[in-house]
Amino acid sequence: MSHIPVLLPEMLTALSPQEGEIYVDATFGGGGYSRAILGAASCRVVGLDRDPAAIVKGKALEKEFSERFQMLQGTFSQLKDLLATIGLSKVHGFVFDLGISSYQIDEADRGFSFRFEGPLDMRMSQEGVSAADVVNTYSEQELADIIFRYGEERKSRAIARKIVAFRKQEPFRTTTQLANLVKSVVKGAKDGQNPATLTFQALRIFVNNELIEIDKGLKIAEECLLPGGRLVVVTFHSLEDRLVKQFLRARQGVRKGWNSSRSRHLPDPIEVSDMMPTFAQGKGTGASVKGITPSLTELRLNPRARSARLRSAIRLSAISQPLEREGREG
Repeated sequence: MSHIPVLLPEMLTALSPQEGEIYVDATFGGGGYSRAILGAASCRVVGLDRDPAAIVKGKALEKEFSERFQMLQGTFSQLKDLLATIGLSKVHGFVFDLGISSYQIDEADRGFSFRFEGPLDMRMSQEGVSAADVVNTYSEQELADIIFRYGEERKSRAIARKIVAFRKQEPFRTTTQLANLVKSVVKGAKDGQNPATLTFQALRIFVNNELIEIDKGLKIAEECLLPGGRLVVVTFHSLEDRLVKQFLRARQGVRKGWNSSRSRHLPDPIEVSDMMPTFAQGKGTGASVKGITPSLTELRLNPRARSARLRSAIRLSAISQPLEREGREG
């Protein structure tokens, strides 16, 4: 299946591209969002991606829009420094289309999909520790923690136990080996979801350090957005969406809710009531509070959009900082 940008009209409405402004497509992928933004206004777009395959696609778009598009390679946490290399410190909008691109799923040799036989890899940057390294070397407890924390898989302990037993006979090398093992533990889900979905999701998130990168990317967007600038984020599973929702709640000064994570692979805890508002949502702003989901028409055309949710916010003028409180001791 070719890359189909999810919630594309809704993204353009939320971002509202204007002539002469500068936008960052922080998850370039197949380039669908960047092309749409470039076509919506005579503006400038900077694309970012860590995947070498996406960089190739981005370089082709650079030739097509030589004066209005630039492609950068790196992660969200490197975004501020990468923008500085092209003379940018402030921009008018950021778009994050989180998760995995269709072309990554459909290329068997990338090892992201349980549907195709391929090497058990899952590295977006094609560097560092692979999914095979994790399942072949991590302890049973570590594997159970990863599968439960990042996949929210209830049978994580049983899966981890079976992984360790399997690898004593032979190492994991392919996606099919792992998918078949998970299927022997997790029976078919009521919604038709493949039994291996959550385990593969967990390994992908862990291998690519995705949640920490998302947290850092959102904070850099907060810092680099001009007043009135727009942040648009599309998520595809509850962990991503929860992180984005908590971030925006904190930046609006909402006085309830915690990010209570205590893991080196998760963002630091934030007491949301201690943040000075830096983003606005809701009526009168054009930005969504509860998030926008795909229409029935889009779902019929692109079933992979079924779990997508778009959240957006408008940048205020203040930089996020602890609130001053009278009479507070210590």
